[in-house]
Amino acid sequence: MVMKRNLQLILCLLTCFAISFAQDDSQDLLPEEKLTEVVISSSRLEIPLSQNSHSIQIISADQIKQSGVTNVVDLLQQVAGIDIRRRGVGAAQADLYIRGGTFDQTLLLIDGIKMEDAQTGHHTLNFIPPPEVIERIEIVKGPAARTFGQNAFTGAINIITKKDITKGFSLVLQHGSYDQTNGNIMLGSSNEKTSVIGFASKNTSDGYRYNTDYDQNHIFVKSTFFKHKTPLDLITSFSSRKFGGNGFYANPNAIDQYEETQASLLALSTRINKGEWIFKPKIYWRRGQDMYEFVRGKPEIYRNLHITNKVGVAFDTSVISDLGNVGVGFDVSRVAISSNNLGERKRTLVNLFIEHRFYLLDKIIDITQGIAANYYSDFKWNAFPGIDLGLNFSPNFKLYSNLGFTYRVPTFTDLYYTDRTTTGNADLIPEKAFSKEVGMRLTKPSYSFSVAYFDRSSSNLIDYVKKTETALWKAENIQRLDTKGIDFEFSTNLEFKAIKHRLKIGYSYLENSLRDITFDFSKYVINNALKHHWVTSYSTTIFEKITTALVYKYAERTGGNSYRVLDFNAQWNLKPFELSVSFNNILNEVYSETNLIPMPKGNGLFGVRYTF
Repeated sequence: MVMKRNLQLILCLLTCFAISFAQDDSQDLLPEEKLTEVVISSSRLEIPLSQNSHSIQIISADQIKQSGVTNVVDLLQQVAGIDIRRRGVGAAQADLYIRGGTFDQTLLLIDGIKMEDAQTGHHTLNFIPPPEVIERIEIVKGPAARTFGQNAFTGAINIITKKDITKGFSLVLQHGSYDQTNGNIMLGSSNEKTSVIGFASKNTSDGYRYNTDYDQNHIFVKSTFFKHKTPLDLITSFSSRKFGGNGFYANPNAIDQYEETQASLLALSTRINKGEWIFKPKIYWRRGQDMYEFVRGKPEIYRNLHITNKVGVAFDTSVISDLGNVGVGFDVSRVAISSNNLGERKRTLVNLFIEHRFYLLDKIIDITQGIAANYYSDFKWNAFPGIDLGLNFSPNFKLYSNLGFTYRVPTFTDLYYTDRTTTGNADLIPEKAFSKEVGMRLTKPSYSFSVAYFDRSSSNLIDYVKKTETALWKAENIQRLDTKGIDFEFSTNLEFKAIKHRLKIGYSYLENSLRDITFDFSKYVINNALKHHWVTSYSTTIFEKITTALVYKYAERTGGNSYRVLDFNAQWNLKPFELSVSFNNILNEVYSETNLIPMPKGNGLFGVRYTF
């Protein structure tokens, strides 16, 4: 506790120093990162970040590269308020939580295409593209069902992939602790009419403890045609993961678990501008496969095989007129699962959206109202309205608030899964919540600051619960959960004596109040969420050649356990080569993020990149 208070005092002093330095030495400030000019593409109405009335954070391609991470899962852990619970290293398996929700309540999108998994949210992060092909990441905290529909219960993450790369070829080789061996190749070609990005990688490890080895493969290709007319984007992505799952899903004594997953995406999209009109049609196919063995190499003891397919078409349009900005869209898809445990199931989804944004008092006030109407063939129609209000004191300073209803439909696992310890519940109904948020955002060329307070009242939440230790876990709609919290972020950029500095501080506080529950044991809703989450990152760039980054993470969960993790990475640019080194958990902290699975102590990774 003393260490925690001292660290927070130091960080506060650093913050004050950074602000005063930025004010007094404006001649040494870095050029503005232009984040306020980023247009949020994940919504139907394309609104610049500075004008948006939601808690939204942007991670740019430059920030991704400077972070030195080898996968996006580790990058998202550096954002306060996002709870990534890893089962081991290398992103073999991890769950995504935002603002105290569950892994089924956060939506992942790739270029605006929804990646929710009808089987289970455990596999959401399997679809994330590699860091090298990402242009930026848009993180929307808070309810987003009005904008996205299903699964955006507590937030959404939209990953925007690159259209071009500046270099034609790059080769990366890395090796480190636990016999981690990573290799990838990226190719790119571009002219006035077309561009192509191709990426292939293979990552392996013997594991940091018994039965935690993994073998991962990823292929990603994005082609853009007719660039001089109406660009047409084609994405093809495939990833496979094979890994030992020591204690991953059952109790910690189940040390011989094993899993293989596949994640595939094929999508075709375009954007058409006609005066004040914007049209964005998409067609996509998403496939997931999950094979799980309770005892590795012995499927006769217990084995699950699930294959899900989702085929859909989406169309969004918006227009700016004297009446404001109006956006309308629909998303129609068909989901099917073939499973030896869940059976043969199908589901039809229809999502209809409409939003309207208008201004008052010479754009000092902006109001955005909208509603989503959603049809599920097994849960019928539901409607979810919402409204945003913004007060713009200046182009750099904004107060905002929003409120809205949100929901989540049960997965096929919730409804039909069964094993020796767990049973689903075909009588489940959708989760619902009413959320409120108020916040402010201040953006200057030298620094930015944001803070938000949120309040979510949830009902019919789905959890696996039981009354006694020996009873089966059963999926139930428990009564009510009230969630309140605060998100805070500060960042500053400055340059001093040819050395560039970036300091970023994020903090989130969360409080859950469970009402009217009669169960003594819970798997997820009473989910040991992050009560205090503090993330500080400090990076420097020396003479445009050497980049270093130091990241400190403090987490305290509602169950009372806490841990501190310190990571470091450095990159040295020796064109056409780049050398890199990263060290994780330098403090050798003993901790777990989920299911009592111990995370590895201090470990390192060394690499070299060749680019031409």
